[in-house]
Amino acid sequence: MVQEKLNLILLTGRTIEQGVGKELGKDTNQYFESTSMCYMDELDMNKLGLKNNDHILVTTQEGSVVLRTIKHPRGAMPGMIFIPYGPWANVICNTETSSIGMPTLKGISVEVKSAPNQPILTLRELLKKEFGR
Repeated sequence: MVQEKLNLILLTGRTIEQGVGKELGKDTNQYFESTSMCYMDELDMNKLGLKNNDHILVTTQEGSVVLRTIKHPRGAMPGMIFIPYGPWANVICNTETSSIGMPTLKGISVEVKSAPNQPILTLRELLKKEFGR
């Protein structure tokens, strides 16, 4: 039976693809493709009835963002998702640094739902939504 939502733990970090995209420019399709996605465990994807490239809504206390899901390529990671650093991850991560100079980017509680009819915002659309310009 397909579940409506899952409560998981978010990890963010660098990927080779994200780094290459960043060097090419944040307005490139390669950067968009490498940062507007979410790696998930195959069993967790099955629980939500998801396949590669399906859209999901990821929600934290900070906000929500629509991403495409990809089966994690390096083995099992049940109960966790991984989003590469970038504007889409920033929307759902807390900017508070607790006086250490670095925001919390790992170990964040998230709710994940299937979002088949919701678009992934472009960088321009995402910035306009978040900052009004």
